[in-house]
Amino acid sequence: MTLKETQTNTMKAKLYDLLISISWSDLAKRYFDKSGSWLYHKLDGIDGNKKPTEFTEEEKYQLKGALIDLADRIRRAAEKI
Repeated sequence: MTLKETQTNTMKAKLYDLLISISWSDLAKRYFDKSGSWLYHKLDGIDGNKKPTEFTEEEKYQLKGALIDLADRIRRAAEKI
């Protein structure tokens, strides 16, 4: 999958390495209490009405915390093996 040049600054582009490894729908529900489509729109930078959107500073902080928590959960699971 290649990203168009206009999509290189989206959150999705920044998280490209993780895109297929994470259940984004689960992450949206668990950490944001939102739908998967809400998160996908935020990641793409385009809302459901095809208008530009982006994460607020608070949502960026929340996403960062969610990814750190997920990393910690994966690490703890791996250590149990």
